[in-house]
Amino acid sequence: MSKSALVASTDASASAADLTPLLRHRLVFVTGKGGVGKSTVAVALARVAARRGLRTLLCEMDAKGSVSARVGGDSLTFDPRLVEPNLWAMVMDTEQSLREYLRLFVRIPLLTKVTPLAAVFDFVADAAPGVKEILGIGKLCHEVRQDNYDIVIVDSEATGHIVSQIAAPRIVGQLAGIGMLRDQTEWMIKILEDESLCTVVPVVVPEELVVTETIDLVESIRSQTKTDLSWLVLNRVEAPLVATTDESTWHTLCEVLPPTLREPLERATKVRQIQSASVNELKDAVSDVEYIVMPEIGGWGDEDSNVDVDETMVVRLGEEL
Repeated sequence: MSKSALVASTDASASAADLTPLLRHRLVFVTGKGGVGKSTVAVALARVAARRGLRTLLCEMDAKGSVSARVGGDSLTFDPRLVEPNLWAMVMDTEQSLREYLRLFVRIPLLTKVTPLAAVFDFVADAAPGVKEILGIGKLCHEVRQDNYDIVIVDSEATGHIVSQIAAPRIVGQLAGIGMLRDQTEWMIKILEDESLCTVVPVVVPEELVVTETIDLVESIRSQTKTDLSWLVLNRVEAPLVATTDESTWHTLCEVLPPTLREPLERATKVRQIQSASVNELKDAVSDVEYIVMPEIGGWGDEDSNVDVDETMVVRLGEEL
């Protein structure tokens, strides 16, 4: 199917009424500790946006293949490719980003013919703190600035890297002082620090260690950057075992059940209690965001179930938004 046919095949219309505040942003970084479902959430969010009529670019930053496996097989590259109606996908490649930067802004295309690109890349990447990070962030900001897409959704690197990436343009700009590099960082900063354009969405599961790291991440983003953080995805939350808040009734029921039924229910109750404690800790520490709660979905970790899990996530996330 041609690109035009794919785009035309959607019946969705990206009117303001269809878009929640999150989807009105132009650049959304989805981040989180490894194993929390970050990539699954990023892909689901991109599909929700695309199905609501937005020209959507989904970018995988760490090139581990999590996005490629879900939307493009092994064929995703630095060049965005249309994979579904209204949805383009790419994998970040900082060397290719440098090549594009040299072509668009420095306008010295012969440089890489005289000097191997790898040598140029190593020189630039080692020139100053933040330069390597800015190549990836700069590519994303460029797509927003050029208005090539309505929204760019980023499957970001894990929590340990996202802060340095977002902070890179300001750090490099301060080091550059004046000149072309400073000018380049200024327009990136304007995008990254405009709360109507850019936001970071951490993904967290209700486990003590993950919650602690997420609280630290939120504090780091807010203290070291000026990028918006107004949403947080609570993923894999166990549903209540019974639709009642009467705990005494629940305990009485457990007592009269035979052990074969009572023991699994007691274990499930314990898991729910542990999750509730972690969620309460998180909400006490980060009380000024909107929480998007996603349930535990059967099939996590089962490659044969990925398609069903992904589609279920799209439906549930769409309901939350």
